[in-house]
Amino acid sequence: MKSTREISKIKTEFSLQNGTSVAGGKAFLEYLERIRLTEAFAKLSGLKQSNSVFSLPRILLYFIIGWMLGCQRLFHFRSLQKDHLIQRFLGGRCPHHSLLNKELLRLGKSKSAVVTELKQLNMNIISPCLPDSLILDLDSTVETVYGHQKGAAVGVNSHKRGRKSYHPLLVYEGKSRLCLNAVLRPGNTHSSHDVVGFMNQTLELLGDRSARYARFDKGFGGEAFYSLLESKNIGYVGKLKWTERLQKEVSECRYWKRYVDENWVIEGIVLFYQATSWDKLRRVVVIRKAQRCEGDQLLMEQPELMELYWQYEAMVTTESWESVDVWRFYNQRCCMENYIKEAKHGFAIDRISTGNFDANEVDLTLKLLTYNLFERFKRDCCESIHVGYTINRFRREFVACVGVIVQHSRQTILKLAQEFHGKRPLERMLRKVATLE
Repeated sequence: MKSTREISKIKTEFSLQNGTSVAGGKAFLEYLERIRLTEAFAKLSGLKQSNSVFSLPRILLYFIIGWMLGCQRLFHFRSLQKDHLIQRFLGGRCPHHSLLNKELLRLGKSKSAVVTELKQLNMNIISPCLPDSLILDLDSTVETVYGHQKGAAVGVNSHKRGRKSYHPLLVYEGKSRLCLNAVLRPGNTHSSHDVVGFMNQTLELLGDRSARYARFDKGFGGEAFYSLLESKNIGYVGKLKWTERLQKEVSECRYWKRYVDENWVIEGIVLFYQATSWDKLRRVVVIRKAQRCEGDQLLMEQPELMELYWQYEAMVTTESWESVDVWRFYNQRCCMENYIKEAKHGFAIDRISTGNFDANEVDLTLKLLTYNLFERFKRDCCESIHVGYTINRFRREFVACVGVIVQHSRQTILKLAQEFHGKRPLERMLRKVATLE
C-alpha cells in the first residue's frame, strides 16, 4: 500500500543552492549568445565608465531577459535578481530593480541617439526573417497611465475614459508579424500626427528592402501621406471615413457587382473620388454587405427595403484589383490587433516604467526588440507547431521549470525535473541553437 503524508507534516527549509525557476529559458539565453547580442549592445551610445559595476550591455541584456521571462514592471525583476541561471548568463550578480529605473532615465537623456541605434539594431536582427516584398501595416494603440507621467495627456481612450494615456504609433510587417518601427506619443495626439515623418524613418531603417504595400485604417488618411506612398511606388489600401459627400457619390451608382460569401451577400463598386483635402482623384472601392437569411430573394428584389440592411465600407487604393479582392486584402490587416495584444499582454508595452517620457520611449523600444527576438527565436530554433505560440503559452510550456546548476567531473550541468512535460521539444530547441553559426 502506498504511504501518504499530510502536507502539514512535510518539513520546509530553504536550503537548495544554485537553483533557478526558469530553467527552460536556457535555450533562449543560449540563443542570445549565439547571435552575439552583447557585442551589438557594446556598440551603442550611452556607454558607462569602464569601472562601472554594471555595464550598459549587461543592463540591456537584463532588460531583454526580464521582459522575455514575464516581468511586467520593474519591481518584478526582484524575482530574477538571485536566480543562479541568470547570474551565470550575465557573468555575476544581477542589478537591483531600483537601478533599472535610474538606467532608463540616464538613457532617456540621450534618447534620440540610443533609440535610433536600438531601432537599427532591431532591423538588423529581424532582417533574415523578412520577406522580399514587405507589407507595411500601420496602427496606433492607447496605453493608459495611472499617475502624472511626463507627456501623458487625456485623449481618446475607450477603456478608461478621461484617463491620461500615451498613444504610440506602430508599423508591423504583414507576413512575418515582426515590428519594424514604433514611436511613443502623447495621448491627445491624432493617429495621423507626423505619420509622414514616421514612414520616412521606417523606410530609412529598411534600407534596400522593398516595401510593396501599405495598409492603414481611416485615422491615417491625408494628401501628404498618400503622396509620400505614391512617390515611393508603394501600393496602398486604406480605409476611408464614410462621409455624407462620399455617401452621395455612392448613391448615384446603379451597377454593383455581386459576390456571395457563404452567409453574406457582398456587392462592390469602383469609383474615382476626390475628397476635399485631396489634390487629385483617387481610386476608391466601396463594399456593401448584408447577411443572408432563408427566403431572402424577395427582399433582394426590393432595393428600398434592402438599403436598411446594407453595411458600407470604403477604401482608397492604388491597385487595380477587383473590389472584393481589395476588401479581402485590407481585412488581412486585422491580424495586427493580435500582434499589438501580444506586445501588450506578453511584453508589457502598456506598463509604463518611469515618469519620464524619453525614458519610456527607450523602454518601449527595448520591449519591442524583445518581442522581435522571441519571434526570430521561434523561427530559428522551434518546430513549426510552436511558431504560432504566444509568449505566455511558451513560458508555461517550456520556460517555467525548476532546475539546479551543479558541478560534476569538471563540467557545469543544469539539471531539470526528470518528468518535465516539455522535455523533448526543449532538447530539440537546444540542439538547433547549438548548430547556429
